[in-house]
This record gives sequence, structure tokens and C-alpha cells, in this order.
Amino acid sequence: MSEQGGSLLIAEFNANFPYDYSAGRYASYFFKQLKEKKKIMGIRCPKCQRVFIPPRPACGYCFVRNKEWVDLGDEGTLWGYTIVQFSFLDPLTGLERPIPYGYGFIELKGASTRIQHFVTASDLNKLRIGMRMKAVFREERKGSLSDILYFKAIED
Repeated sequence: MSEQGGSLLIAEFNANFPYDYSAGRYASYFFKQLKEKKKIMGIRCPKCQRVFIPPRPACGYCFVRNKEWVDLGDEGTLWGYTIVQFSFLDPLTGLERPIPYGYGFIELKGASTRIQHFVTASDLNKLRIGMRMKAVFREERKGSLSDILYFKAIED
């Protein structure tokens, strides 16, 4: 019974609501460059000259529109990391992530911000803050951050 005294009608059914999600102009360009050219792009603030990755429409420091795209290359510096010892489903692939694995913050050459991603070395115990890292790309790319498999330590 409803509050007005009538009966409630309940209809159960399975619904499918397919939709496309737009990443927006900046992220779309970023992912297109990853997919088609294996390029990691940032965007520069015209006022303070900071280069942001992931790209964003406006500088959060100067409040001006960012317009200039910058190719950041595929090498950077490891700023922080952790070695994960427990398994979970990787949100980028939906597959169980093999353990152990590294996850870290990489500042690409020329960037003012850092990107978070999986990191590795010939031995995870060799990972160190300040190490040079290089992006390793998938052969078949789809236009997502998972097009970068991981950042591998450049070891001497």
C-alpha cells in the first residue's frame, strides 16, 4: 500500500543502457597520440610555463587556458614507488595482476607533474628514487593509459 492508500506497482526487468563516454578534447588528443604514435603528450601553461600530464584545459596556478602541446618523450625519473605484494584485479585490464609488481610516480622529461603507472626493473629490489625510466608500449594499442604496459628502469 502506498501512503495514499493505493497499491504499489512493481515491475522488474533487465535493462541495458549502452552509452559512449567522451573523454573531452584534451584527453582525447592525449589518448589518440598514445595509440597512433606512441607519444606521451603534455600541455604547457602560456603564463607560468608548467607542463601538465595528464593534460588539462586550464592551469590551476595561473587560471589561464592551456594551448601548447608538448611531446614529453618516453623517458623520465622515478619520484616515488611501492612494491605491491598482494593480488587484485587490474582496473585497466580486468585481469588479475601478477605479484609482486611495482607502482610509481614518473616525472617525464620536461613535465611539471608526474604520471602514476606500473614500474619494473630486472629485479624489483633494484628500484630506487631518482632512477631513469622508459615507457614500454603495447604492440596493439587502443587509446588508453593501458597502451603503456609499464615504465622499465634504465639500468647501467
